[in-house]
Formats: sequence, C-alpha cells, structure tokens
Amino acid sequence: MKTILIVDDEEKIREVVASYLQMEGYPTIQSGTGQQALELVRGGNVDLLILDLMLPDMSGEDVCKAIRQFSPVPVIMLTAKVSEDDRVQGLTLGADDYVVKPFSPRELTARVKAILRRTQDDTLLAEFIAFHNDDLVIRPMQHEVYKMGKLISLTPNEYKLLLILAHHPNRTLTREELVEKVLGFDFEGDNRSIDQHVKNLRQKIEVDPKKPQYIVTVFSVGYRFTGGES
Repeated sequence: MKTILIVDDEEKIREVVASYLQMEGYPTIQSGTGQQALELVRGGNVDLLILDLMLPDMSGEDVCKAIRQFSPVPVIMLTAKVSEDDRVQGLTLGADDYVVKPFSPRELTARVKAILRRTQDDTLLAEFIAFHNDDLVIRPMQHEVYKMGKLISLTPNEYKLLLILAHHPNRTLTREELVEKVLGFDFEGDNRSIDQHVKNLRQKIEVDPKKPQYIVTVFSVGYRFTGGES
C-alpha cells in the first residue's frame, strides 16, 4: 500500500488527516517541520506528500521546490492562502494539487486516491523535475529531457527507462522489473538486455558513464536512480 507523508506543524491536523487515510488502508508518516520532511522523502519510502505551507523552519513552497530537485513524489499543498496567484505559484513550483484550509478530510482523501491512481502507470505528474542543480531536467508533458541546458535525444525505450527510474528515486529496481515495465510482458529476450539500454542512457545523461551519478548499478540485482546526489 502507498505510504503518505503528512507535513503540518499542527499535530491535531496531522492526526485527523492520518486517521482518515488509515481508514482507507494507507500507512502514514507524520512530520512537523520542512527539514524532517525532506529527509523522509530522501529516504525513498514516501509515495505522496501532503504539505502545509506554513511551517516553523521553512516555507512549504521552499520544501516543494527542494523536493523537485531530487524526487517526483506527488505533492498536495495545504494552505490558508486562497488567491489564484498563490495557487498558480504552488503549481508552478511542482505541486500536483492545492487544497485550501479549512478543508474536508474526506475530500482530501479522495484527492489522494485520485493522484495515486494517476501514478500507477509510472508517469511523472510534475510539470518538470530537476536533478543536481538543474544538471538534468525532465519535462514529462513535453517528453523532453535536458542535460546541462541542452535538449538530448532519447529513444522511446531510453526515455521510458529514465522516467521509470526517476519515478522511484533511491529504490533498487531489479532487471526483471525494468524489462517488464520498459520492454513489456511479452518480451522474450534475456533480462540482461536492459543493461544495454542503461548503458546507452548513461552515455547521454552522465558526465562520466563509467562513474555514474544518476543510474547506479546494484550488483547482481539491478539499478537505482540516485538523483545525482554526491
């Protein structure tokens, strides 16, 4: 089941939201600060983030912006700000939805379900996601990938492979999983065929393909996308 991270400095709000989500079967994690939220998302065990914009240590906007530097995890912003400009700004920073306080926990739960349904096919919902200080930028809506500001040409399989890996940052995906997701259930070749696609993709997105920052080999298992963290 998908794990939901609830970030709000008010414990009562966190508990109410958590209780509704747990009734629907979703495991939840709670955080009262932006910094802790970033650490939890970096851990790779968060499938959706409910993010309040008024946090004690940093703004929710800054948290969302920082997350979009290394993870495509869906973000629902919670805020008392009601203007259209505020909503547009939140979506521009990479949020996937925007809920105004006071809100209905049932409606919020419905929005969580809707977003998670849309992510089941390993698509990226964010308008863009940037890694390693904009060294690598993916724009899913345009099907474009940029390396150091330059548009790079990827084959359909390379592009799909990159999206699948980036959709699961810091998680090891086996060769079998990648073959199934990239090449399809009916692919009859060897699982090692995915290695060639990874090799080709590394040639295009890595500064040094022999010392990859993004697509790391997990010996005898598969690959992990690290987001270019040093």
